[in-house]
Amino acid sequence: MANKPYRTGDRAPESGTFRVDSLVSGDSASNDDTEVVVEKGEQFPLSPSSNEAANWVKV
Repeated sequence: MANKPYRTGDRAPESGTFRVDSLVSGDSASNDDTEVVVEKGEQFPLSPSSNEAANWVKV
């Protein structure tokens, strides 16, 4: 079962390490291996490498 993706701006339902799965614009994020630590209740950020809205999945 795949991890549920979260979008930039969503609040994290739990703390953990998340990585960019894809960009919201539909552009490929295959070169984006960014991982961030997000605490429960914090908003997911823009992709640090592209500065665009992203879909995040828990690692």
